[in-house]
Amino acid sequence: MQMVCYFLRAAMSHISISPLFSPILDPGFVPAVLWNRAYEAKAANAGRSVSLALSREDGTCFRWSGRLLPAESTYTADTIKYVDRLIKFLLWHKGGNRIAIAGADEVVTVLAETYGLDGARKFDREFIGTKIFGSPISVTAVASAEMLPAEQGESMPLGRNLQGCRIGFDLGGSDRKCAAVIDGEVVFSEEIVWDPYFQNDPQYHIEGIHDSLLRAAAHLPRVDAIGGSSAGVIMNNQVRASSLFRGVSAVDYETHVRHIFSTLRDERWKGVPFEVVNDGEVTALAGSMGLQANSVLGVAMGTSEAVGYVDAEGHIKPWLNELAFAPVDYRDNGPLDEWSGDRGCGALYFSQQAVARLAPAAGFDFGKMPFPEQLVEVQKAMKQGDERAEKIYQSIGVCFGYSIAHYADFYHIENLLILGRVTSGEGGEIIIREAEKVLAAEFPQLKIKLVVPDEKTKRHGQAVAAASLPFVGHL
Repeated sequence: MQMVCYFLRAAMSHISISPLFSPILDPGFVPAVLWNRAYEAKAANAGRSVSLALSREDGTCFRWSGRLLPAESTYTADTIKYVDRLIKFLLWHKGGNRIAIAGADEVVTVLAETYGLDGARKFDREFIGTKIFGSPISVTAVASAEMLPAEQGESMPLGRNLQGCRIGFDLGGSDRKCAAVIDGEVVFSEEIVWDPYFQNDPQYHIEGIHDSLLRAAAHLPRVDAIGGSSAGVIMNNQVRASSLFRGVSAVDYETHVRHIFSTLRDERWKGVPFEVVNDGEVTALAGSMGLQANSVLGVAMGTSEAVGYVDAEGHIKPWLNELAFAPVDYRDNGPLDEWSGDRGCGALYFSQQAVARLAPAAGFDFGKMPFPEQLVEVQKAMKQGDERAEKIYQSIGVCFGYSIAHYADFYHIENLLILGRVTSGEGGEIIIREAEKVLAAEFPQLKIKLVVPDEKTKRHGQAVAAASLPFVGHL
């Protein structure tokens, strides 16, 4: 594998791009969208067909097809880079652990090593594969596209159920929020500080969540349904992966945490309809409900990059949408994500990490100051008209504009909801301004409205959207 990686780095690329805009503090940025389109333009006429399927053990399957440059050594490095980055994006966008490819056997050979036990993508292999979907990621070749599994994966018609007496909650790393909602109106809301990250007793989490639910229930004549959002990967009401429970042992995780919401429903709430999904999805749903519009991608720039999506019919999809790990910058020496071991991924461009990464280039010297505190200092400097802070936000905005266009190659987006601490204040206005400038000049065919949530949505939107998740037929 080391020999393959060396070859790819040393090989000359035949793909060139000319961005109209450059992030002032990050001039080496190579927009994924422009690189992909340049490769696809070369492959359009002279290339070969390729198809792939990304599937899960439950039968859910996502298909993709396109064209690759001819299978000649001249183009090998570019083709492997194109498919590698595409698959990495699809893994964190759609989610699955079985990759089958028709029409590019030489790429399969490399990627099978890349996603092998000691390969460059061993983090993805274990996190997405083993932790979320039950077995390591595999990459195999098939003889033809007809042999690939069929597309399968329906939208989840969750949310927008406002009738009755409901509880909505949101679990974050520093606090848990809970609200009582009657026919869509919040009658009580509360935010309680907690410290879930390093608690090794799962009862801390169970009792904390239950306590918040009881506090909300005290303000309702009855409880018809409970809906929630949580940091992490939540699928079918199961906690597949979440930093909130990282202090819990593997044994206690499987015994008490994976089915924590079903346990609360069955043992504490006597079977009250209970639905919990990823916090990014609920954020997008809240934005969709507040805007009264669909095809909404929500992007929150906070501790990391959190993303959620509501489709054209107003439904949540059975996707991961963990774009913090999805590549947006294709330069070979891009910033390294220490956790995943990959370069150029979204969290390093659209989060507190991005601010801390760019701060030294802007002229700030924060030493070992924690990222949240660095963001506060940059925001203070921005209020004082400090050009160094403005350059940080300008750089984030340019990268964001190109990345929105990249996301639009995978999502149908009409409205892009922008939130998170990084986007607050004057800095957020600069990010939006620069992103809109990039979109208007480079991608005029995209008609995407960039939206900041109003105060009502900020205050209560998440709780109402979460509370609306379960459908109750008799109300």
